Amino acid sequence: MTTKELLYIEDALGHEQFFENNCKALAGQIQDPELKNYVNHLVEQHKQTFQNFYGLL
Repeated sequence: MTTKELLYIEDALGHEQFFENNCKALAGQIQDPELKNYVNHLVEQHKQTFQNFYGLL
């Protein structure tokens, strides 16, 4: 893997962590159960994407 590819993966990992953390914070503030469930689903998607990128290393 090239240095540029590794930097891309590192950047992508950071973005996924950022999105996951923001979704978690938002889910804690949402009152509507359906919307809260959807945002929690997004948290899980970002966790999975993070793991997929991490697996490339």
